[in-house]
Amino acid sequence: MMRIEIHDLTKVFNNERGLHPVGFKVEKGGLIAVIGHNGAGKSTLLKILANWILPDGGEALVDGLPLEKRRAVARKIGFVPETPNLFEFFSVEYNLKLFARLFQTPFSRMEYVLKEFGLAPFRRCNVQLLSKGLKQRVSIGRALLADPPMLLFDEPTSGLDFEMTHEIYRLLKAFHAAGKTILFTSHRPEEIKTLATRIIVLHQGYLVFDGPPDNYFQSEIHEKLYLS
Repeated sequence: MMRIEIHDLTKVFNNERGLHPVGFKVEKGGLIAVIGHNGAGKSTLLKILANWILPDGGEALVDGLPLEKRRAVARKIGFVPETPNLFEFFSVEYNLKLFARLFQTPFSRMEYVLKEFGLAPFRRCNVQLLSKGLKQRVSIGRALLADPPMLLFDEPTSGLDFEMTHEIYRLLKAFHAAGKTILFTSHRPEEIKTLATRIIVLHQGYLVFDGPPDNYFQSEIHEKLYLS
C-alpha cells in the first residue's frame, strides 16, 4: 500500500526557516489540499517530496523509501509545478520522449499520454507556442508517464481560465477515482471545497491544522487566517 511518512521536515532559506519541523502521514487514496498564505511553506513541502530541493532536516519515506533513493522515488511520485517546467524550444513529443527515457517507460506510454490529454495534434509543436492550458496538459502528461501512484500539484489552476480550471478539476477527480493519492496546493476556497478529502494548513512554516474539510471550514484557523 502506497504511503508517505513525513518526520520533522525542515527547510531554511537565507538563514530563515521556510519550513519548521513538519510531520504527518499520507495513506493511499487521499485527495489532500495543502493550503496557507504565500510563503507558508506549501510549495517548499511539495518540492521536497518531489526531490526538487533537499530538506535541511528530518526525513520523508515514500512507500518505505527515503528521498535519497531518487530514481525509485521518481517512479512513485509525479510532480506538476505551478509554472510548467518544460523545454520550451522543443516539441511536445520531444519533452515527453525525453522523460519516457528517463523513467524507462515504453514509448507506447507516451502515445497514450498524447491521446489521453488531447495533445496528439500538437505533438510536433514547440512548447513555447502553446497556450498556458496546453502547457499544463503537457506538464500533467509528463508527470503521468511512469504511471506513479502519487501526484503532487502546485497551484494546478493558477492563471487558467474558467473552462480549463474545470477541466483540471475533472482530471484530478478522475485520477483520484482511479486510486491515485494526490496532494495539491491551493488558495481558492471553492477549489478546496470541490476537491479535498483532507486539508493540511501551513502558516509561516508551521503545520497548524490537519483534518477533514468540514472541520476546517468551521475552525478558528479558517476564521483567523482566511476571513480576517
